[in-house]
Amino acid sequence: MQYKNSKKISFTASSVKKEFSSEQLTSYSGLSVTSDFINHCGIYRRLEHLFPTIRHNASRFSTAQILSSILLASLCGVHRLKRIENFTFDALVARLLKLPKNIDEDTIRRHLTGLGERGARSLHELLLGFTGMQVSRCGLSRLTLDCDSSTFTVYGNQQGAEVGYNSHKKGSKSYHPILCFVTEMKLLVNSWLRPGSAYTSNGVCEFVKETLAALPQKVEKVFFRADSGFFNGGLFNLLEDGKHEYLVKVKLKNLKDLLAGQTWQPIGPRTATCQFTHQCSGWRNPRMFYAVRIIKQMVEVDYFGEKQFVPEYEYFCYCSNLKGLDALQLHTLYGSRSESENWIEQTKNSLCAGKTITHDFVCYACSLSIGLKSRAGLFWREPLVDGKGVTARYNLKEA
Repeated sequence: MQYKNSKKISFTASSVKKEFSSEQLTSYSGLSVTSDFINHCGIYRRLEHLFPTIRHNASRFSTAQILSSILLASLCGVHRLKRIENFTFDALVARLLKLPKNIDEDTIRRHLTGLGERGARSLHELLLGFTGMQVSRCGLSRLTLDCDSSTFTVYGNQQGAEVGYNSHKKGSKSYHPILCFVTEMKLLVNSWLRPGSAYTSNGVCEFVKETLAALPQKVEKVFFRADSGFFNGGLFNLLEDGKHEYLVKVKLKNLKDLLAGQTWQPIGPRTATCQFTHQCSGWRNPRMFYAVRIIKQMVEVDYFGEKQFVPEYEYFCYCSNLKGLDALQLHTLYGSRSESENWIEQTKNSLCAGKTITHDFVCYACSLSIGLKSRAGLFWREPLVDGKGVTARYNLKEA
């Protein structure tokens, strides 16, 4: 008769003594300090508590060790399961994670697949709880949320990899995750993995609801900022019902015709602004639109046999419920969201998020969450706040 083993594989990250000597050199020496900080943040402990591993005859590694090795590998620019296997050969990595031997590729794949959808959701909830705790520590009562999407190109037939908009590799299959940052902290607060065929605003209302629920109660108001892909009436209803503010670039098929009929106020020799109310189809109420028109160049045209120079305009239009700011100030405020695109590129290129691609969609979601956890918990800065606890970058008029 066989008895089920109830003993668990316990995992506690170890500290490595740091010495400046020429013995046992490793190319990953910086991981010692980073691992200590990860341990101080409680990430190892949370993973161990979230995924307890029952010891069997063939069990040598806990799920927390597997996930921690992927996390450290992402920080070192190591992706692909085979390269992570070679990464665990390093003596320092083995010491930090208390590995009895290197973790082979099949073991990593088996543990990730075994997590399934429940494991992916658990990791996602862990990410939300951890970022919520970091936001709570800063004591901010107002936050700026920059929302954006990105394209992860894949070369294969992985689940969820579908052909959609891909500016880097047109016609290639990809994933299209959506991400949200707390701008004052450079903190990734939420992320969803989606198939490559998903439109930018697909599921954005549910995504924003989950993001707002993850924020601490002391956050009284949120300023949501996004590009034209998030121009969605349902999203505006959600933010207005919560008494939040937003600034979203406008995307309309007849936008130029709509702007051509407005009264423009010149601001300078090449710039003019206007503001008006408009109700799109399906909206419950009209909203304020703010536009900026800039002369790009003067174009020579033939008008009834005469050569004339007419201006060629570049238009920028935004929908917002912010009070006290004109169109030019909103245009400047929107321009500062471009920094979030740099954070996405850093996450993809420096932290290798989304590059440890597996065949299973849920399994890939787990590896993506682990890579994004680096941006969520390890690389954020304390915000600069004024005496009222409100960031100076929040209101451009006051600045």
